Amino acid sequence: MSNKHPILRERAREMRRNPTEPEKRLWRYLSGAQLGGYKFRRQAVVGNYICDFLCATKALAIEVDGETHAMDSDLKRDQELLRLGIRVLHVTNSEVMNNMDGVLAAILAELDDVDDRWNAGPTPTPPLKERGLRNG
Repeated sequence: MSNKHPILRERAREMRRNPTEPEKRLWRYLSGAQLGGYKFRRQAVVGNYICDFLCATKALAIEVDGETHAMDSDLKRDQELLRLGIRVLHVTNSEVMNNMDGVLAAILAELDDVDDRWNAGPTPTPPLKERGLRNG
């Protein structure tokens, strides 16, 4: 594990331990690859930022925004994440609390809209005992 951002990693741990109510509710649907089989991490450090939720396979960050939000810093963060290849979908606390079906549909539409970030093909498997390359 890199020590590049130890303060950010510690802050992310604290945020995972003490999520907001909307984050807690949304995580119930995103955890365990429940939404379309897509795996998410919460409070993931990406570059110099912490994303509320990140689907690394699809390079999509989900940000749950409160009622008061700094649009300028959000725009700067979103541009930097985009430069790193991560798209950002913003949903509001109110949407999460009052329209979870709509939030989940929007997230699923974003996920289904793009190819996987890594298109490496099948994962290689190690040879079984007595199979594979032999000497001589």
